Amino acid sequence: MKPEEMSCIDCAVKRCDAKETAKDFPEFCVTTHMDPEVLEEAMACYEIPENYDVMVAAAEVEYEHYCKYTRVEEIMAFAEKIGAKKIGIATCVGLLKESRILAGILRSHGFEVYGAACKAGCVPKTKVGIPEECCEIGIHMCNPILQAKLLNHAKTDLNVVMGLCVGHDSLFYKYSEALTTTGVTKDRVLGHNPAAALYTADTYYAKLKK
Repeated sequence: MKPEEMSCIDCAVKRCDAKETAKDFPEFCVTTHMDPEVLEEAMACYEIPENYDVMVAAAEVEYEHYCKYTRVEEIMAFAEKIGAKKIGIATCVGLLKESRILAGILRSHGFEVYGAACKAGCVPKTKVGIPEECCEIGIHMCNPILQAKLLNHAKTDLNVVMGLCVGHDSLFYKYSEALTTTGVTKDRVLGHNPAAALYTADTYYAKLKK
């Protein structure tokens, strides 16, 4: 692979994560070959108050609870730091039990919670042009845009995605007006732990590389 075709995903040295001033960056390093204007544009975005507040809150949660808090605890700590009072949950119907548990935890910590499931509205898949064979695993479409609209209407301060399908989650993120984080990433084969396929890509899941 040519250096100009390589990027951060091809790096194994992580000089950008050094605790001291980094040296000896890889030949293809994005940091040393970056368009200065792109960096300036990105940094300027942090001058927007709402972006600045989120970045500082996220950094503080990372520092204060690193390797101590679960994802659920981190979400609550982050919500508190940004002043989020009402939490929206966009859930797959297959994870309603987990989402009810999450809602109970959030409520016990003083948060108001409003949720929207993916099948809300009961719109037939065929009505929007989804191939009829897809109805074999359910006749109603997943409706992430509706979920986002419902949470927008409820005026949530922070939304949590709980196991929406690949692509459906993308549409939810696109249409959600509130800041959104992820509680669970769906992977039915691996118990909603998609990283397991990466950890075993040289053994059990070697087929992924073929």
